[in-house]
Amino acid sequence: MAILDFQKEVINRSAEVPVVVDFWAPWCGPCRILGPVIEELAKEAGGKWELVKLNTEENQQIAQRFAIKSIPAVKMFYEGKVIAEFMGALPKYQIEKWLSNHLPDPRTRTFHEILRRLEYDPQAFGQLNAFVNTHPDMGEPRLTLAGMILAEDPEKAIALLETIKSGHPLFDHAEDIRTLAQLLSFDTDDTAPVALKIKAAREALWSSDWQQTLELLIEAVMIDKSYAHELPRKATIAIFHHLGEQHELSKKFRPRFSMALY
Repeated sequence: MAILDFQKEVINRSAEVPVVVDFWAPWCGPCRILGPVIEELAKEAGGKWELVKLNTEENQQIAQRFAIKSIPAVKMFYEGKVIAEFMGALPKYQIEKWLSNHLPDPRTRTFHEILRRLEYDPQAFGQLNAFVNTHPDMGEPRLTLAGMILAEDPEKAIALLETIKSGHPLFDHAEDIRTLAQLLSFDTDDTAPVALKIKAAREALWSSDWQQTLELLIEAVMIDKSYAHELPRKATIAIFHHLGEQHELSKKFRPRFSMALY
């Protein structure tokens, strides 16, 4: 296979479907063991992924390009990039597990297309909402939608995240949204100074005034960091996560927050 063929049959093709490349050579004993197994799995896949066999003796430049130092070596390409790999002649059940763990969900591509359209197409929000309703088991779309509706409907945002529980890969992100939703919904007759600070922070957050929100939350932490199940502390951290640690406001308020805590 020439480099041009590799570009076409692996890199370009992986934009449409995952491509698994088996790097092998005729003299390699373990390659002869792995080859029939992975070829059988490719036939059983029904088009969910495709197999490309690459003879490293005939394609040394490509083998060098991907740092192939020992064979058999197997790499999974998706959207032009290596997303998973293993070395050696694994038994069939281990390869099946590897495939199960790393093959991208085809629905993810549709979700990412909706995300791209959200940047310029107002109708994409409705498409995201419909996608979440159709695929309730997917966490990332639910998280995205929850973040988008957080300000206008905190209760619905929390409901969207109900299935993202402890142990889920997106749990920490979901907790941040839940915390900010709690702040937006905060309401009490308590006239204690800490409660008044949190109410004012809620109003600032409604207005997307991140600086004022952080200032008020940190003042609330200084008064009583345990108030309302540590809501001001948790909300401050959630905002840092939302803005990113390199954001100017995060850099500005992190030291002040640390002093308030200790």
